[in-house]
Amino acid sequence: MKESTAIIDIGSSTIVTLIGEHGVNDTFKILGKGEVSYAGFQNAEFLEPESLKYAIAQSISNAEITSETKVTSVYIGVPGEFSTCVTKSVNLTFPRAKRVSKFDIDNIFKTGDTFQDDKKYVVVNNTVVYYELDGMRRVIEPLDEKAKSITGFVSYILAERQFVSLLKAVFKDLRIEIAGFISSTLAECLYLFENSVRDRYVLMVDVGYITTTVALSRGNALLYLNSFSLGGGYITSDLSQCLKISFAEAERLKHKIVLGWNPKDCDTYEVEGDEIMQSFSAKATNEIAADRVEMICDYINKCLDRCRYDLPEFLPIYFVGGGFNFIQGIKTIISKKLKRKVEFVNSIRNREIRPYDASEEGLLNMILNYGYMLDELIVKV
Repeated sequence: MKESTAIIDIGSSTIVTLIGEHGVNDTFKILGKGEVSYAGFQNAEFLEPESLKYAIAQSISNAEITSETKVTSVYIGVPGEFSTCVTKSVNLTFPRAKRVSKFDIDNIFKTGDTFQDDKKYVVVNNTVVYYELDGMRRVIEPLDEKAKSITGFVSYILAERQFVSLLKAVFKDLRIEIAGFISSTLAECLYLFENSVRDRYVLMVDVGYITTTVALSRGNALLYLNSFSLGGGYITSDLSQCLKISFAEAERLKHKIVLGWNPKDCDTYEVEGDEIMQSFSAKATNEIAADRVEMICDYINKCLDRCRYDLPEFLPIYFVGGGFNFIQGIKTIISKKLKRKVEFVNSIRNREIRPYDASEEGLLNMILNYGYMLDELIVKV
């Protein structure tokens, strides 16, 4: 019998547990899924921390029922809003030329890890973008290579200590072992993009319901990570407040919007209300939604401005997450606002994927198909 694995994806509006096992040709099979809505988080704080344990427990229980599997150990995805990324160039020089050993590689990570006394963050993942031997030759795998010096360009992903402590307390109460914490953003990048694409840099924006994460990755590592508390749910909130309708009605209206359409004053969107069918001005609705979309794009641009790496204009932005991807006609607006080519990721290796599933499936894929990386990637906390 194949060994199953469980992951917990903590989103800004739902908590998802996936239980899965290896498939064929580097795929995976989902055995069970539990999805529970909860209050979520904002500005890196859970809105109702006292209900977090119940939501997680219910999510796990639902996945156990559908998979007929008992969860005793889980990997936890760290949302972008609770994490940051620091890159360092770490050099080791030997007395004489020698074969690079596993000890030397581990020593690179340890030498660069100067975060033990950081009061806010703790390292949860570390990966290497590339190694350089004797200051001249770049390699991806330096083991057994002969060199007098080796430099690793290391990416450290740090999670907020408060987040880690809270989750450790929750799972201690649930009597479930935490196998490790993994950056949800890194898992998404490895899942969604082929090696050949990542080798040329990937600029990814995950727009969720309440939060948006901007990331730059290369190879098997993140180079830059930044988040802010704005997402697709704010469009719903704006529609609800401006049109004086319920949140549920506003959510249904949002799914009708076509931003590429220039409606006339008499044009309307027809939406099933809480009691009867209702008509809303298409022009007013589009203006409300477009204003919020442009505001989110302004924040994305601010994140891009903070990135210390050069971002050539020809580098496209790949959008994932459920905040933007379903809105018709939005691509033209955000491309113009961000002044870049924009692509929406809706498929992986010729298989369609729902944008809001990328994070949870990415975590499961990370554990099952990148197992060779886990000993190096995961830092026990």
